[in-house]
This record gives sequence, C-alpha cells and structure tokens, in this order.
Amino acid sequence: MKRHKYQYGEDPSQWGELFLPELPPGGEHRGVVVVIHGGYWRSQYGAELGKPIAKDLAAHGMAVWNLEYRRAGNGGGWPNTFTDVLAGIDKLHDLTTRHALNLGPVVALGHSAGGHLAAWAAGRGKLARLGMPDVDREIPRRQDATSVHLTGVVSQSGLLNLAEAERLNLSNGAVSNLLGGPSSEYPLRHRYADPMTTLPLAVPVIAVHAVDDITVPLCQSEQYVDAGAAAHMAVRLVSVPGDHFDLIDPKTPAYRTCRELVRSLLG
Repeated sequence: MKRHKYQYGEDPSQWGELFLPELPPGGEHRGVVVVIHGGYWRSQYGAELGKPIAKDLAAHGMAVWNLEYRRAGNGGGWPNTFTDVLAGIDKLHDLTTRHALNLGPVVALGHSAGGHLAAWAAGRGKLARLGMPDVDREIPRRQDATSVHLTGVVSQSGLLNLAEAERLNLSNGAVSNLLGGPSSEYPLRHRYADPMTTLPLAVPVIAVHAVDDITVPLCQSEQYVDAGAAAHMAVRLVSVPGDHFDLIDPKTPAYRTCRELVRSLLG
C-alpha cells in the first residue's frame, strides 16, 4: 500500500491522504472512496478518525482519499467547512494522471457529521437551483470539467436532517455552532446546508445506522430515507449491531458491512 498527502488549499486543515493498493503494470485504480470523518464538525476531531478505515479499504483493493477540512473552531463552520469539502473532493481531478485514478465511480463514506457532509456534497449539482443568491455568494461552487461528482454515498449514523438535529439540540447546539447561529436567525443557510433540501438525489445513498447509537439518533437516518423513498430515490436504511464508534472500527461487523456496501457502489 502506498500513501500520499496533498494540500488542496493553503490552510493547515486543507489536505487529504490518498491510500493506494498496489497495481499491476499498466493498471489503474477504478474509482475512489472519499472518507469524510465526523466529530460534530468541531475542531478537536480530525482526519485521524478516518485513517484506520481508509487503510482497511485500501488493504481490500480500493483507492481511498481520507479528507481533512476546516471545522468550527479552527477556521471552519459556515461557509468554510462546506467549500473545503467540495474543493477537497475536486482535488481528485488533479491526481488522476499522477496516480492512474479512474474517477468513474467516486463513493463517499461519511461518519456522523461526515455523513452529513457526504450527503450534502452529493447534492451539489442541485444547490444552484435553490434560489438563494445571498447564500450562493458565500459558497461559490465551481461546476466545470475539473469538478468531481459523487456517484454514491454510504452514511454511517449520519446527521442527515439538520432541522431535526437543531430541534433536538444534538451535541449541545452543534448545528448552530456549525452555521454561525440558529435557523431563526439564518434560515437560508440552514436550509442550504441540510441534505434534506436537495432530495431526491440522482445517486444512491445507503444510510447505515448502529442500533445502539446514542450519539446520533436513528431518526436522523430514518427521516432521510423515508423522504428519499417517497421521492422515488435510490435510498435505503441498513441497521447494524454496535454503537456509534463501532462503525469506524475495522474489527467490527458494523464496519465490515459498511465496507461491503462501499464496494457494491463502486461496482
């Protein structure tokens, strides 16, 4: 396995690590898994959370981009966390020739807050249609030949309904902390940042949720899946044993289920 670290911006948190299995001569890596870590978007949690599963996925033959981004408390939050995630995914375009990447399938595996960012990024093509010019100016979304679009998402106990997460005051106001204030003060940015807003997506989303998760309630996945299914989108809920962190522990059945789901989306 080979590992390469690349910056996609000048900030110390704008980087990713590319984990690559060995290729036969003249071969190419078909597709990439983008690992997006969680931590309720707060700066004390970083890409080290994604590194064990990135290494495991690469050990099972997949090319993996373990993405770091600015979080609330180190220059992130609104809008920088969002612009970083899009720019970080787009960085893969620059790496295709250097590392023989075929970006036909690009699947995001996002845990907790990373599940939110993965599902949100999968809807990037619909964001410009929301008619929110003030918000659009804050998040310029490059849409050109260098843009990299996700072809599928596996959310691991993801925060997929921001409005409900705010209502439940999950993690002591984490949603308001991410977005710079409550929805009563910033209704447009809250709607813009919510993965529920861009349903239905044109790509499949598999919402995996741990049955003993007390960090992110099951309703976060259930409500997203119900809304997506009602809109005739390819979406499903998969329940797995364990707690919130079993989903990112390569030794657990919960994580191994996620790995196989990612493999199925890569094709």
